[in-house]
Amino acid sequence: MAEHAVVIAGGGPTGMMLAAELALAKVDVAIVERRPEHVLIGSRAGGFHSRTIEVLDQRGVADRFLAEGRAVQAAMIGTTVLDMSDFPTRHPYSLGIWQNQIERIMAAWITELPVRIYHGREVTSLAQDDTGVDVELSGDHSLRARYLVGCDGGRSVIRKAAGIDFPGWDPTRSNLIAEVETAEEPPKGMRNDATGVHGLHRMEDGRTVRVVVTEQQVGPDTEPTVGDLSEALIAVYGTDFGIHNPTWISRFTDMTRQAAAYRAGRVLLAGDSAHVHYPAGGQGLSLGVQDAVNLGWKLAQVVHGTSAASLLDTYQDERHPVAARAIRHTMALALLQRQDDRMKTLVDLVSELARMDEPRQWLAGIISGLDIHYDLGEGHPLLGRRMPDLDLVTADGPIRVFELLHDARPVLLNLGVPGSFDITPWAERVQVIDAQHVGAWELPVLGTVTAPAAVLIRPDGYVAWVGEGTGAGLREALTRWFGPPHANGAYRSE
Repeated sequence: MAEHAVVIAGGGPTGMMLAAELALAKVDVAIVERRPEHVLIGSRAGGFHSRTIEVLDQRGVADRFLAEGRAVQAAMIGTTVLDMSDFPTRHPYSLGIWQNQIERIMAAWITELPVRIYHGREVTSLAQDDTGVDVELSGDHSLRARYLVGCDGGRSVIRKAAGIDFPGWDPTRSNLIAEVETAEEPPKGMRNDATGVHGLHRMEDGRTVRVVVTEQQVGPDTEPTVGDLSEALIAVYGTDFGIHNPTWISRFTDMTRQAAAYRAGRVLLAGDSAHVHYPAGGQGLSLGVQDAVNLGWKLAQVVHGTSAASLLDTYQDERHPVAARAIRHTMALALLQRQDDRMKTLVDLVSELARMDEPRQWLAGIISGLDIHYDLGEGHPLLGRRMPDLDLVTADGPIRVFELLHDARPVLLNLGVPGSFDITPWAERVQVIDAQHVGAWELPVLGTVTAPAAVLIRPDGYVAWVGEGTGAGLREALTRWFGPPHANGAYRSE
């Protein structure tokens, strides 16, 4: 039986991002992926929002995705595009990039780290004890892990085997999404009616057409066929445009659920395993990637014995409310897609409100993820929020804040008198950077905030402590997030 510190079930964007985070922290991590190789048929979902692009920038790989995607103002409420080009970030936009491109880029990245991948395998059962998890795989294979993370989608085998409840709302509508060829030239643009949203778009190859159509009734929980797609198109357009030669066809619904717990002992959940929702607003991929970045460094510290296993509880404390808010938002967006004569009056009203600066910024902050605020207690407005990517000047030359996070290590950024902080007991865990910054500190939605004298930045880019002229509370923050002031290994038995 092969053994790994962490086994991840599912090699989609969430699973690969988590594997990358753990590998950067020198954790022995393996992915179990049911596909025989990392190739996704068809374009599937697509796009990252601003905060997720920042997260990739923090790891030094954003340019790989930007090179293949297209920067757009894509976040919408009703009929209004939420222009966020005035947001204080280097990436004030969404990135249009298909999921098959995302997965190809990520797969190449994790081979550099490296990460072990068991292709053509699925988790069939698990059993956990006080020291780890036995993971049974298809094909009579088995693994032993200290921790198992389910990134295996909305029908997660891991979530079910761990006995974690998945409460929420049953589907009220379903959509078919496909890539096909057509005998007729399809109409351009999207269409909304009392059923939902529909649209056809010719792909870059000039041959394939991407189709999204809302079905007249909720479709069955079976694989859709060309006949199903034809029937749905005829109901909306009066023709199926002569569809043929499908690359892939899939069905999604507005079923909305969230795991009651993100952790059960040594089993954790991330991405669609922890939350599913209608894809309006395109937040699914970004939520999963950000789950992974929040969990990765915490799990690494527990595995290495730097922190107690109780640190993992902060994963649910922080990410569960973020997903709950996103779920409510997507439910509202889904309702606004149904535009009969009565609903259109609401859509028009909401669209008008979204054009006003304050509502626009508030809504764009939610969709982009730039306004995420983890509750780390009272204090400076930066506490619990993303660290701005400031241009710094150090003794070694200019550097951006996000460049300091490329190795997924925490940073104590001192902007006051050099050498002001002695954190010798944490020296192997936390970088200390003396630097200067000239200019205002501006946060999305909140605006300008008072420049601090120092900040403690977690590996996920969120501020864990703010120094306002003294070191008060710093040792407590270091201990809370990066372990007590002693040698690593104290929590090895956790």
